[in-house]
Amino acid sequence: MRILLLSFLAMVIVSCSTQPNLKTGTWRGILEIQGQQLPFNFEVTPDSNGRWDVVLHNAEERLLLDEVDFQGDSLNMVLHVFDAYLRAVVRGDSMIGVFNLNYNPSYLVPFKAKYGQSFRFEAPTNNNVTKNFSGKYEVQFFNEKDTARAIALINQTGAQATGSFVTSTGDYRFLEGSVINDTLHLSAFDGNHAYLFEIVKTSDSTIVGGHWLGKTRYRPWAGVLNENAQLPDPESLTYLKEGFEKIEFSFPDLQGQPVSLTDDRFKNKVVILQLFGTWCPNCMDETKFLAPWYDANKDRGVEVLGLAYERKDDFAYASERVRKMREKLKVTYDFVIAGVNDNAKAAETLPMLNKVVAFPTTIFIGKDGKVKYIHTGFEGPGTGIYHEQFKERFNQIINELLAENPAS
Repeated sequence: MRILLLSFLAMVIVSCSTQPNLKTGTWRGILEIQGQQLPFNFEVTPDSNGRWDVVLHNAEERLLLDEVDFQGDSLNMVLHVFDAYLRAVVRGDSMIGVFNLNYNPSYLVPFKAKYGQSFRFEAPTNNNVTKNFSGKYEVQFFNEKDTARAIALINQTGAQATGSFVTSTGDYRFLEGSVINDTLHLSAFDGNHAYLFEIVKTSDSTIVGGHWLGKTRYRPWAGVLNENAQLPDPESLTYLKEGFEKIEFSFPDLQGQPVSLTDDRFKNKVVILQLFGTWCPNCMDETKFLAPWYDANKDRGVEVLGLAYERKDDFAYASERVRKMREKLKVTYDFVIAGVNDNAKAAETLPMLNKVVAFPTTIFIGKDGKVKYIHTGFEGPGTGIYHEQFKERFNQIINELLAENPAS
């Protein structure tokens, strides 16, 4: 791997005198993680400025990358709202390069891509598919020191499959793949997280598998079919400590001005606090839900305030990341810079909470300024019915709080 990365960096330094051609159409990319190949698909299209757009595909999800250009003969693709990029030398039908996180320069993952390949996982001509993995499974992930519960949702048609894993703190978004000789392979690359799953059936109702996440993390897991599988109530995990009724803070907004819930604009209004980070794909999903919802409902007496916990304890860096996210996702509600993306440190910024379990966490505050509900995590659109249930519950809470009389 080190030789590959050094070779790529040397190629980047030696730039061509003319800009290479980038073929438009379908490409298949591969990230090399932990000795495994994680495939994903993307499409290159010309934009209105004579350059290119790139769209990442994960099942039904489409993520637009609109910052795509050449630096010498090296193609640079900024990965959506994330502080990350794909950079590759283009040679006709091929790319070779790296996936990197800007805030962690040592995080270099080998990347390559091939033009004209629309499949995700390459199957042999005589692919033998006799098993169907479709269903809802109660899952246990086996970590180094403990276990973690989840629910796997898998939909298979022929050899093709999609799905997701729902946990108490979020979900694994849009997974896509196929069954190859009765082993199910699923992957997702959303610009920040790289997920790879390999799954086999051990009986009609049980499955086992492995989960590779990024450069270093791996977890075995097992699941059993269970249509009644449930996770802990997401409104029970984070709560106010005894003796507290309100959230109190003073954090700087993106211009550095202090913001508090005692400010006039929040008085006698229902307030939604979104604990979030621009590095967090589940937070991105929640923001995509909240942004249009806020535009449609703000005149009802509702305010949304995002509390950003970013990768660096640096106001200039954090505020710039949030500004970029607001622009790309067309967010009109406000944000403050609250801290860094460490659960324990985040909890220190809000000491009235028992803990911060996950990003995002959503706090619902009534017109009287008191905390009414706290929802840990977010059930994103890749989870199907769970996402619909979240939206229904969200609107139920808002309607309930708007109907309250703060004087009563």
